[in-house]
Amino acid sequence: MAFVSEKVKNLPPYLFSEFQRKKKKLMAEGMDVIDLGIGAPDLPAPQFVVDKLTEEAQKPENHRYSTYSGCQEFKEAVAAFYKRQYNVDLDPDNEVLAVIGSKEGIANLMHAAINPGDTVLVPDPGYPVYRTAVHLAGGDSVSLPLDRENGYVPLFGQVNKQIVQKAKAMFLNYPSNPTAATVDAGTFMKAVTFAEENDLLLVHDAAYDMVTFNGYTSPSVLQAPGAKDVAVEFGSLSKSFSMTGWRIGYMVGNKEVVQALAALKSNIDTCQFLPVQKAAAAALNSDFSASRKNNVIYQKRMKKLHGAMGKIGMQAERPNGTIFIWTKIPKGFTSMTFADKLLNEAGVIVTPGNTFGKQGEGYVRISLSVSEERLDEVIQRIQGLHLKEVTNG
Repeated sequence: MAFVSEKVKNLPPYLFSEFQRKKKKLMAEGMDVIDLGIGAPDLPAPQFVVDKLTEEAQKPENHRYSTYSGCQEFKEAVAAFYKRQYNVDLDPDNEVLAVIGSKEGIANLMHAAINPGDTVLVPDPGYPVYRTAVHLAGGDSVSLPLDRENGYVPLFGQVNKQIVQKAKAMFLNYPSNPTAATVDAGTFMKAVTFAEENDLLLVHDAAYDMVTFNGYTSPSVLQAPGAKDVAVEFGSLSKSFSMTGWRIGYMVGNKEVVQALAALKSNIDTCQFLPVQKAAAAALNSDFSASRKNNVIYQKRMKKLHGAMGKIGMQAERPNGTIFIWTKIPKGFTSMTFADKLLNEAGVIVTPGNTFGKQGEGYVRISLSVSEERLDEVIQRIQGLHLKEVTNG
């Protein structure tokens, strides 16, 4: 008797979990493992946000159910943030939806937006959850190839027209996980035009929008003319305020799509704990100085690690955003064999590039989620593997 659905049986293994299993085994054997695999900030959430959570948790009325779409205070804070940061007007009641982290929102959006058999264009390399979400909703993912030579910017004119005609939706993600690529507003203008011309729902994942360096400011897809007709955007407080475990984010944009996801979620969950939403509202209403301080720390880490890449046989672009470095691996390895070598011989976890799609083969993603002192240890360990000898061997 089968108790598990075919869609779950056919889920690809979540590689991050597999590396965590290996990490646990090696640590039990006495190895000091440095984990640069998962994109989880190691920096604490701002104290004023923690204080707000504590304050709101003391109020009995906040232990009741939230409204399904999110409390008014949080939705208004999201709208105020978009006006202040992007000069985009949002109706808190119809164009803003609270989600339990953008990962949950993305997964449920596919159930709300596509039908079984629908095609969705997914960036390759790209965050694996996009493909998983499409799969669980019964859709078919088709790669939107991105390459280093073009700065990992989608070349819409080169997408197969027959595939586009069948497609229902398209994902984009900038600043990008895993490539750390960034774009200007012109890319979103082209994306919106492409979506309009091909009757596509454009879904932009902006989880790293406020984690930027070198004077770069990330645009919003909703700044493009006509964006609300075809686009929604996900945002999260996980990275900008180190609130990963709090599980709080939002979706904004096209009213019809926002309300469709709200209707679906009203049958699945009862939104996030009210004190978490109100603490998140305090974060969004702040001056973001806490985020900027964190960005300075990430930038220092990035410069340190990026500066060492070339010396150990690895090539990487210097990113303007995210907490990742996306680097080519030395010759003689696949992404997986290189990641395995680093873990087994150096005790360093990185994520193989092929985890993010076929276009990711030949790369690994390295997270800037440990202190500079630990990064010094990472560099020393990798240098000890004599990777250049492998390259020339």
